[in-house]
Amino acid sequence: MIDLETHTFDEIPVGYAKNFSVKITEEMINDFANISGDFNPLHMDEQHAKTTQFKRRVCHGMLLASLFSRLTGMYLPGKRSLYFSQSLNFISPAFIDDNVTVEGEVTKKSRSTGLITIKTKITNKKNIEVITGIAKVLVLEHDLNNE
Repeated sequence: MIDLETHTFDEIPVGYAKNFSVKITEEMINDFANISGDFNPLHMDEQHAKTTQFKRRVCHGMLLASLFSRLTGMYLPGKRSLYFSQSLNFISPAFIDDNVTVEGEVTKKSRSTGLITIKTKITNKKNIEVITGIAKVLVLEHDLNNE
């Protein structure tokens, strides 16, 4: 079970950072294909993937990007988060059995809007950037179900 953090706007300083690691599995890729409907052979067909520059199946970029939802929804800020926006730069591929690290660091806060800006990044075990971006997350004053 993943711990759910609960941070208020005032508890989150600029420079605050969180990270976690995930192993990319074939099951994750298959599940994501079923959810998204993206059955591109680069992701799903080992024989086809061998004919490409990557020589093996590539993890869906959006599967990796979805890990930013875990970052903000569970850790930074956690329970009080509501995604506002996310930019994505797909830099390098990830593959089945890769261990990736998902990182976020608060770079800006706006008291007037209640938004925090988070520099987001996913790297592989060789510390090569796979995805980078910027998230903007609304930090709710109250839990949605406890008004």
